[in-house]
Amino acid sequence: MNDTVVTLVGNAATGVEYRETPTGGVARFRFAVTPRRWDRRNSVWTDGSTSFYTVCAWRGLGANLTASVNVGDPLVVHGRLRVRDEAKDGQRRTFVDIDAVSIGHDLTWGTSAFKRVARANPALTERPVDMSAATSAATAANAGDVGDGRGSAVGKPVHTQPWLTEEDESAERVGAVAARTGPL
Repeated sequence: MNDTVVTLVGNAATGVEYRETPTGGVARFRFAVTPRRWDRRNSVWTDGSTSFYTVCAWRGLGANLTASVNVGDPLVVHGRLRVRDEAKDGQRRTFVDIDAVSIGHDLTWGTSAFKRVARANPALTERPVDMSAATSAATAANAGDVGDGRGSAVGKPVHTQPWLTEEDESAERVGAVAARTGPL
């Protein structure tokens, strides 16, 4: 595959538009990239001409983008470059699109807080899960926390999946028990 992959740093020029398609959701927005150069003669930074790109993000990336990005946000966009020519009203126009693989806030200009999206775990509904081994391992691990002198708490839950919060992991355990025992 000979795709041209680019990484661009700029700002969201428009709001994110999200729509559902037969192959999954897609989010689109315009992205402005303005190069800055140091002018040695005048000892100041000067802006070059702004380039605009249409960024498309599919499925989960598109949904997360819609919930996270506003007009003017500084972003880093990584994806495949697509250049297309179209004739409209007798004039040829060139459009430059980016099929995004990854998008994030540019932390040079501020801070950002990451929040993982909770998705349903299909494995819990497909087959029963034996929680006795996990419970035994958690009990044994917690027993080792007593008096280690490093400030660890007795009875602190052991996370088998570190990306989940305690509430998410607790909900998964309840779902696993319900899947194993059937309806109440």
